Amino acid sequence: MKRWDMIHKIKMLHDNGNGLSMRQIRDELGISKNTVKKYLRMDEESICNYLKNKERDKKLDKYKEWILHLLQKFPKLTAVKIKRKMKEKFPEFEMSDRSFRRYVGRLKSENPVKQVRYYEPVIDMVPGVQCQVDPGELRNVMIDGKPVSVYFVVFVLSYSRLIYVATSFTPINTEIFIRMHDEAFRYFGGVPEECVYDQTKLVVIHEEFREVQYNAAFYQYATSVGYDLRICEGYDPESKGKVEAGVKYVKNDFFYGEEFTSRSDLNQSLSSWIDNVANCRTHGTTQQVPVAVFEELERQALKAYLKPTLANKNVSGETRTVDKTSLISWKCNKYSVPQIYQSGSVLVNSRENTLFIYDIASGRQIATHKICMEKGQIVKNNNHYRDYQKKITDHENDIYAILGEEIGVPICSIIKQTMPKIYKDQLVGLKAILNRQQDQVAVIQALSGLTDRPRLKVSFIRDYLDGHLLAPEHEKTQVKGDMHHNANADLAGYGDIRATNREGMEDDCHAII
Repeated sequence: MKRWDMIHKIKMLHDNGNGLSMRQIRDELGISKNTVKKYLRMDEESICNYLKNKERDKKLDKYKEWILHLLQKFPKLTAVKIKRKMKEKFPEFEMSDRSFRRYVGRLKSENPVKQVRYYEPVIDMVPGVQCQVDPGELRNVMIDGKPVSVYFVVFVLSYSRLIYVATSFTPINTEIFIRMHDEAFRYFGGVPEECVYDQTKLVVIHEEFREVQYNAAFYQYATSVGYDLRICEGYDPESKGKVEAGVKYVKNDFFYGEEFTSRSDLNQSLSSWIDNVANCRTHGTTQQVPVAVFEELERQALKAYLKPTLANKNVSGETRTVDKTSLISWKCNKYSVPQIYQSGSVLVNSRENTLFIYDIASGRQIATHKICMEKGQIVKNNNHYRDYQKKITDHENDIYAILGEEIGVPICSIIKQTMPKIYKDQLVGLKAILNRQQDQVAVIQALSGLTDRPRLKVSFIRDYLDGHLLAPEHEKTQVKGDMHHNANADLAGYGDIRATNREGMEDDCHAII
């Protein structure tokens, strides 16, 4: 009946050549031009005979009951997976993908089945730069006839789309999460420059104004391995869409419609699926085979995993730790390195009044600076920092309008030196705090006492204003003094804490693994 409705619409829209063209009918009804042409050339009797001819579907009709059985049990199965299962059960089966999809589509149209479709954003990446990581959970997986909850983490290399899935049968804690990363990096044969995470407690304990408090044990592991942590903003799954789609793909293509005899059977089947299906398919977005792209372009771009050996054996020098502002210390001065090395380590040596900086893993030169003969200077290459100047300038001007340049300029400058990587987010947070205050004169007076500080964060400014503005007049001086004393004490211990955390970090990481 539905097909006859479509044929009548085609005939009516064409109106014996007086109506729409075949191309316009195609666009109007959302069908192929060949279909329009076919039915326009046939009269009513020919169409009846054509539709009554069952020879067209005989090839698949003998499998119809088996396909319907699968769809009734697992209505979300894709035609791709159904065909793959058919090839396993019926080796003699042969048919083009297009014809099979049409046949399965007709069967699904006769049943109240709604296909789930998801979209993933396309972001061009550089080989070896990024891996997206996302945990998943699936309940009622049938293992030995019993429903079991399976916890898993999907790792997707952003460039090649190579995928790895690690599993656990208990809820994932930090120790298990680290073990899963170890599995993934060993499978990939190396480590990317950064991994992207959502705000899971396995990685982030707290985030405010884009100031991130990391899970200490996991941060220690990541730093010792040598990759950067990139945290998505809250409620922003599109910023790591590749792995979000990957989690759905694992659930729908591997788990859905499967039963396992044991836990080891599940892991063996998953390993086979990763190697023979997920990484060997033609990816729907890139239209390339992930393992082929990985072997050709990405494998050699990954850093060595827990083996910081130099590719260039002639490179030698001293190891330097990069701080959060992308600076290293060298003979009483600080020099910039590319931002991707923040909180990491680099190799440094000097020749002929020039400072050479190298990537430890590859031995590749990443920066050079003329050595400054003065002391206490910061030598920067602006290309090492991202250029958000236009938007940042707008936020700075808004703050200057509230505080005046005498107070606003030094406050913003200190925040920028303290939190360069999230400076724009800090400015947005500061604007929100200032706009909530009703007594702007009191705010300016309060913040005038912070312009000589070495470090500032927006969270500290918020607490400082709350304590200063809410306190009675005779207590404000004491509050101000206490805040300064406590902050200075924190700053004094900051370097010792970082040094203590970094000592033995690699040994702890190896012990965990």
